[in-house]
Amino acid sequence: MTEGPIHSMTPTTALEEGERVLVSFHPDRATYLRDHAWLAVVAMALGMAALWMLGNPHVWTGAVGGLAAVAVRGVYVASDELRARWDMTDRRLLGPLTREVPLSEIRTVRGLGSAVQVVSRSGDKHLIKYQADRAGTEARLRAAAGLREG
Repeated sequence: MTEGPIHSMTPTTALEEGERVLVSFHPDRATYLRDHAWLAVVAMALGMAALWMLGNPHVWTGAVGGLAAVAVRGVYVASDELRARWDMTDRRLLGPLTREVPLSEIRTVRGLGSAVQVVSRSGDKHLIKYQADRAGTEARLRAAAGLREG
C-alpha cells in the first residue's frame, strides 16, 4: 500500500525557486522507546494509586493496566510517529503534510521532554517529537530564526 499525500508524515509543501533543505529532523527510535517506558511507569503508578484510593484489594492490577495501555498505544502509533520528518530550509520550517513556518515568523523555540516546540508569531504551535539531540535541534532552529538562547 502506498502512502497518499493525505497520510504523509513528511513535508508535501513544494520548495520555492532557489530554496534548499539545510537539515531534516527525524524522530529517534531509542528516544521513542525511552519516552514510552517513562510514560508506562507513570501510568502504572497512577493506576495503582487510583485503585488504592478506591480501596481495591488488587492494587497490582493498576500496574498491569497502565503498562498494557501504554504498550498498545506505543505499538499502534509507532509506525506514524517514527516516519514524521521536519525539513528546515534556508527560508522555512516544513513539517508533515503542508505545515510550514517561515523562519522569520518563529517567535519561540523550547524543549519539552524529547520534543522541540516551535511557536510562530501568530501563536501556531508545532512539535518536533522524539529528538535524540533535543538541545542540538533547538540550537539549529534558534540560529536559523535569529533567536537568542533561552
